[in-house]
Amino acid sequence: MATMADVARSAGVSVATVSHVLNGTRPVLPHTRQAVLDAVEELGYTTNTLARSLVTSRTRSIGLAVSAISNPYFTEILQGVEASALEHGYSLLIADPHDDPEHERKVVQLLHERRVDGMIVAPSADPRGLLAYLGRHDVPAVFLDRLVDAPAVDGGPRFDQVCADNAEPTSRLVAHLAGLGHRRIGLVAGRPGLSTTSERITGYRSGLAFAGLPYDERLLVHGDSESAGGEEATAALLSLAVPPTALVTGNNAMTIGALRALRARGLSVPGDIALCCFDDFAWADLFSPRLTAIAQPSKDIGAQAVRVLLERLAEPGRPARTVRLPSAFVHRTSCGCPEEPTRSEHPEQPQQPQQAQQQPQQSAQSVQSARAAQSERGSVA
Repeated sequence: MATMADVARSAGVSVATVSHVLNGTRPVLPHTRQAVLDAVEELGYTTNTLARSLVTSRTRSIGLAVSAISNPYFTEILQGVEASALEHGYSLLIADPHDDPEHERKVVQLLHERRVDGMIVAPSADPRGLLAYLGRHDVPAVFLDRLVDAPAVDGGPRFDQVCADNAEPTSRLVAHLAGLGHRRIGLVAGRPGLSTTSERITGYRSGLAFAGLPYDERLLVHGDSESAGGEEATAALLSLAVPPTALVTGNNAMTIGALRALRARGLSVPGDIALCCFDDFAWADLFSPRLTAIAQPSKDIGAQAVRVLLERLAEPGRPARTVRLPSAFVHRTSCGCPEEPTRSEHPEQPQQPQQAQQQPQQSAQSVQSARAAQSERGSVA
């Protein structure tokens, strides 16, 4: 195998210059840098990562602990983390904590024992063990997607955090449905204890208040951030004496569960009940009707988490910060709005707001009729 000394001889420079070029530890003249890179290519030189880590005490690796990697949202975050890490010359070690506090602490310890330079973690609903381990071993870490209320250090936050806006976008979904005439809007919320859940509930209540609608605790049911839980929560909402005429679901998995529950009861969207969801995903535009959703900048969240972690590694004493990225409102048709016509195919027609105002009442009657029909079928059986 070619050595760094071989590269130095071929490029006509010192071994120290080769090291500076490969590690980016000092500026090098462009023509010198190119000579070194040409020699590396010609000789097939590869960096001895183990030897470098012994000298620098750095492995140029990042640990990523994220649950539900199969979830499209977290898959896109992973893509953002990986692309940004690779861009900066870092490898990635991945572990799944399964949203279990005890397992979370174990996988973080395993990543730490692999001597990663820092970690990016989407914490569980009970991160006390995680916080204790990271604090005790002074591990550079960035919390991703879900914020934690960690003990302060020197009067300020202890850990950097990166997430998307949650409250305002949820409020916008509720206000949009209220603007279409809905007065009973249900929320299928996520797992209690997660910051994403509490912030979206805050946004839900804010949206109701903005629209002048009362908060009814019976219209808020937790779906545990999973498809099965979303289905059960939706079924509970539909079983109310006066069911909601519109639903907001707290993430993409619970949206799938909600759609299953609606289909099981023979209810159509948006004819019988309107639906808006937090999290956009690749096939949301393929559903019929197409899903009105809040799209989080998932890849950007992952990339930003890497940048924040690398800043922390370069400047360990800098104040911790929380970075919030804006989410986008993706307006489609599951909320009850018509497809936007093209000017060439559909001439402008006057709006008929009264029809839209009457639809929610008809939707509630449809839900109750479907429930009555189910009951009748059950009696016959």
